[in-house]
Amino acid sequence: MAERLIGVDVGGTKVSVAGLRGGILEDPVLEPTITSSAEELIDQLVRRIQAAGEAAAVGVAIPSIMDWEAGTARFSVNIPLQGVPVRDILRERLGVPVYVDNDATCAALAEAYDDDSHLLYSDLVAFTVGTGVGGGVIIGGKVHRGATGAAGELGHMIVGLDARDHVPPAREFPQRGSLEALAAGRTLDAMALQHGLRDGPETVRRAQAGDTEAIGLITLLGRRLGLGIANMINALDPQVVVIGGGVSAAEDLLIAPATDVARQYTITGGGTKTEIRRARYGRTAGVRGAGLLAGLELANDRGLDATEVLTG
Repeated sequence: MAERLIGVDVGGTKVSVAGLRGGILEDPVLEPTITSSAEELIDQLVRRIQAAGEAAAVGVAIPSIMDWEAGTARFSVNIPLQGVPVRDILRERLGVPVYVDNDATCAALAEAYDDDSHLLYSDLVAFTVGTGVGGGVIIGGKVHRGATGAAGELGHMIVGLDARDHVPPAREFPQRGSLEALAAGRTLDAMALQHGLRDGPETVRRAQAGDTEAIGLITLLGRRLGLGIANMINALDPQVVVIGGGVSAAEDLLIAPATDVARQYTITGGGTKTEIRRARYGRTAGVRGAGLLAGLELANDRGLDATEVLTG
């Protein structure tokens, strides 16, 4: 029988915790994220994980650049965990194996596996278009983390910088011309205000209702995203590129222009087998992926094939 695993998705506003066994994700339990201090947030995670019941291992997804070997957040967004050895603290307090990784990386893992926890795509790139732009990369069925754990920070690729006469000096992140500066949810918010709309979510709703001005804004955002997708196809030639995050609620209004531009900018002969589509799991991608992370790394530590842990 597959092992029971626990996935935890830590966001800037909510913590989601759920058990996972044999591909079946239990109903996630949600509560507001405590961000007042690292100690209180760790206490919250311990309480929620213990309340979720017994498990062979725990996976935790956090919005941070992770030092995978040390289990420490190198840089953390919206939560107070930068420099905190999250993995080791949780292992000591919970008494079970714990694995911690970037939230977008965990979402990519969820998309790489099917509903029964069998590997579906061995080569996958995931873009998460929410407040910012994140991402995750799966190569050969394994998470690609890079030398420092920063691989997959797709929002920081430069897609729109004019460097014909000179290269402008760098500034604070997000850099000008980066995908995050041009195609993030906060960018859509700013564009919406300039056109008399309240914010990005209202723009998505109005676009879905047929508002031509709102559709134009979503289309522009999608076309910018397409440049980033083309870069990843040209670099990695994946089987699939998935687009998740809150802005993906626009569905084909975003995906179609992104796909159109990506196809135009992909090298001739390349990317012919790459599918571009919306991510499948929506708000549960992070917690599902965190559970999968726990199973995959537990199997690796035990010297087992992943299927022995994930599917039994």
